[in-house]
Parts: sequence; structure tokens; C-alpha cells
Amino acid sequence: MSGSGVLRMLEAIRIVGGTNNRIRFYQAATSEMFGQVHEVPQRETTPFHPRSPYGTAKVFGYYTTANYRESYGVHASNGILFNHTSPRRGLEFVERKISNAVARISLGLQETVTLGNIDTARDFGYAGDYVDAMWRMLQQDDPDDYVVATGKTWSIRQVLDMAFKSIGIEDWSSYVATDERFRRPAEVDHLVGDASKAKDILGWEPKVDFPQVLEEMVRSDVESERAKAGLA
Repeated sequence: MSGSGVLRMLEAIRIVGGTNNRIRFYQAATSEMFGQVHEVPQRETTPFHPRSPYGTAKVFGYYTTANYRESYGVHASNGILFNHTSPRRGLEFVERKISNAVARISLGLQETVTLGNIDTARDFGYAGDYVDAMWRMLQQDDPDDYVVATGKTWSIRQVLDMAFKSIGIEDWSSYVATDERFRRPAEVDHLVGDASKAKDILGWEPKVDFPQVLEEMVRSDVESERAKAGLA
């Protein structure tokens, strides 16, 4: 749905007469569109400079959504979401990769976890809070675009600190390896969002702090991995 899928959905809405708010469309945009950032924090007016095919496709989807809103009157909004996570997050995402590895290490099922750049930082939030923001956008009389973020950043080192401490390990250096294969060819800079517009217009604020989310992710992974391994 990053690029052509957005166009097809919006064109279908236009064809069936989905104007005058009869059909409401939400586009999941992303902080990855900011890429090589032009200002910190990033807000709705910050220029885009994507650093990956994914981010580039999302920029296409963003402007296509805005175009159908402005040209055809479709109730179409972009949510520029920064990183949001939960125990349901896929293992391909670094924070869930860490929580799952930490859980397995605590159970003796894994010895180390291999990562890329552990000094990079992201604005992490709770997925449930972000879904609430999406819902609020679709309740508005007028569609618009909103940054959804916590305004706080956490480096991967900090994520490792918190995750390992939750299982009683203070020094995780012997459990973590780095590999150049996991580094991005064009690294994304300091991503942190300013959600002032969402707060002012949608009445939205994040309710769950990332450390709470991460602790729950580790706990959930411990329970899941224990059950899969048949451990008491």
C-alpha cells in the first residue's frame, strides 16, 4: 500500500462517488519520509528527504492522498506516524528483534543477538496510542495530515539497556554482536516528531511510555518462547 496501492484505493473511492465524506480514507504515512532530516523535531511542514525505496514510496502515497483530497473532495488524511510498537510487532523490526532475543537468552534458548548500528535513535511509541490517533483523524469533519509521535528518542543502546535489565542483566556486551550487513546503505538521521497539531486539533497525546511497552514486549516474548519450547 505504500505507492501504487494508495493510488488504486483512492481512484476506486473517486469512481464510486466517495466524496462529501461518504467514504473516509486513512493513509499510513511514516517518519521515514523525513529521512535525512532538515530540522529537529519534524513536523507537518518539514520537507521530505527519504533515504530508502520504502520512504520514497510513502512520499508518493502521501502526496497522492493530498491530491485526491484537494482535487476530488475525498475525505483522505495522512498520519505521519513515527515508530510504534507492541508485543505484536514483527520480528523484522529492531525493537521486537531485541525483545525476542532477550527473552530467548533468559531462557537459555539463544546466546547472542546480532544487530547493525546500535547508536541510531528513533522516536518509539505504543501502537495502541497510535491507532487511537488514526481513529481520531477519521472522526474529523475536515481531513488533514498529522504527525503522530512522542517527542522522545531512544537509541538502540538504550533499548538494549532496558530490555536486558528487565531480565536482570546489567552488562549486555557479551550478548550483542554487530554486523555491517545490518547497516543501512543510507542511514536515516535523528527522527523525533512534534505532534503539537495532533494534540491541538485531535486532542491526542501518547498515554503509554516506551519503556513500559518494551518491558511488556519482553514479558510477552518470554511467555511465548517458554510455551514453544515446552519449558515449565
